[in-house]
Amino acid sequence: MIGKVLRGVRVQGLLRYLYGPGANGEHHDPHIVAGFDVPADLEPVVGPGGRDFRRLDGLLTQPLSVLGERNYRKPVWHCAVRAAPEDPILTDAQWARVAAEIMHRTGLAPDGDVDAVRWIAVRHADDHVHIVATLARSDGIRPEVWNDGYRVRDACRAMEDRFGLRSTAPADRTAARRPKRGETEKAARRGQELPSRTLLSRTVQTAAAGARSEEEFFDRLKAEGVLVRQRFSQRTAGQVTGYAVALAGDVNAEGEPIWYGGGKLAADLTLPRLRRRWTSADGSVRAPFAAGPLDGRHLSARTKRVLLRTTVRRAADKSRTTAEFLQRLQDDSLLVKPRYSQLDPGQITGYAVAFPAERHGEELAWIPGSRLAADLALSRLQQRWATTTVRHEPTIEHHELTPEERQGLYDDATRAAAHATAEIRRYLATNPYAAQDACWAASDALHVAAQATGNRHLYRAANVYDRAARAPYGRIPRPTPAGDALRTTARLLAIAGSVRNRTTVTSMLLVANLITLLDTIAELRFLQQRQAQADAARKAAAQLRQARGSAGESHPRHDEPAAVSSQARLAMAGFPMPWAPMHPASTSRPAPTGSERPVRVRRRH
Repeated sequence: MIGKVLRGVRVQGLLRYLYGPGANGEHHDPHIVAGFDVPADLEPVVGPGGRDFRRLDGLLTQPLSVLGERNYRKPVWHCAVRAAPEDPILTDAQWARVAAEIMHRTGLAPDGDVDAVRWIAVRHADDHVHIVATLARSDGIRPEVWNDGYRVRDACRAMEDRFGLRSTAPADRTAARRPKRGETEKAARRGQELPSRTLLSRTVQTAAAGARSEEEFFDRLKAEGVLVRQRFSQRTAGQVTGYAVALAGDVNAEGEPIWYGGGKLAADLTLPRLRRRWTSADGSVRAPFAAGPLDGRHLSARTKRVLLRTTVRRAADKSRTTAEFLQRLQDDSLLVKPRYSQLDPGQITGYAVAFPAERHGEELAWIPGSRLAADLALSRLQQRWATTTVRHEPTIEHHELTPEERQGLYDDATRAAAHATAEIRRYLATNPYAAQDACWAASDALHVAAQATGNRHLYRAANVYDRAARAPYGRIPRPTPAGDALRTTARLLAIAGSVRNRTTVTSMLLVANLITLLDTIAELRFLQQRQAQADAARKAAAQLRQARGSAGESHPRHDEPAAVSSQARLAMAGFPMPWAPMHPASTSRPAPTGSERPVRVRRRH
């Protein structure tokens, strides 16, 4: 049973709709089943010209005159309550009990309160009723309607148990904000596949998943062509307290962009909650690719080198001096060792960077900037800063990755996703509620994988999975090794680039691991008794299996020898361009046929 709350201005207009034929003639035998008085006494009389609503309208609106200027701008409270199609047809007395329970739980008309708001419940179909109330009590007090939607949800669930109806999810605030009807119709008129709110939500989630800091988050949004407006504190100069985004070309009647704040897109996309991704509990910046939570097992030496080069390049693009450059590297949680001149001890002539040690006593692997890339040598950077009058615009994805480096990124992302799945499976047997961080981070991996591959099934899976990711009531979970593994997966994929640059079988294996991950999370949510979130995870996994279903093959078992390769090959069927294993020029191995299993070539690092 679902209840939807609406607000209006005129009672009589709503009454005429409820007693009218409906948009498609679906209204039959409209009548009042419950109200603030005896239903038979409230029923509009039928005259020669039809029903006369003047008396009922006057009874409902009379308390509004007592409030005067203290009235709500929209004082008509309207709640449509509908049962599921498979539910039994309720009697008028049962619908009257439903309406009375809703009015009691919302506090608008508690049981026994003679001065409560005036209301009626009109039934004009078998499966739903409409509750109409005016937001003014007879004693001159304006009723409180804050969070009334959640109280309606609680009342509906209570009635489901009472009458044996289909059970629905509680109002735990895990659902994303849906586009309004006007937004959906506007998207259809403009020929957009999705409304602007949905497109922006997807873009913001993907940018947040691939970013390692607040600054990079805003850079990624701008690189995607999204308009960004930051909100600054009125007390502390220069302090950013929020943000809003808009699509270029999406304007209102005055020609101004239509802005959406992060909180209007999803509860976990507000700036304070996004900052929790990039800072530790003590407020310090979290290492963007620290191997500590992953114990160093999921980042190869090649990938660490790519991450160092990417981080150093972004710092160089943002800097104008040597001091600023070295400080940015430290802010990104890298260890920096400057090299000083032997002639002038105060002059810095070079630098080397390293990730923090994974284990106590481990020797650090220092890499000079010139060995990361020729243009990252300090002398080259200083020359660029001295000759450039305009700050260099940082790039998000660099196309300097070699096929081997991109292969390494996907290898490590696949291992990180497999590690997260194993951790969640362990939580299934020990503490199902401890895996919330991993469930949340899985959304990051899906969104970035969808953007990197362009696969329509991954896009749909990321959108459907959205609700399964969130903790109830907007809580932000504490970081866990499983969650850090999935965030690492997302950030590695964000660095890897777009689909046109890759033809490796490893990306196929990654998608296969994501399918297994979603199945595991669906089982976890079921054990947590969060049915709506379990359904979301299950539907997301089904989206990834649609490509396999379209190929006409059954779902293989994971314990079969060729299961992974077959599963991955079929999952990639819907990608915008063919995917094939990559073989180096030095090998003469022919491409595998349809009956052969793809062989992964091992390479020396």
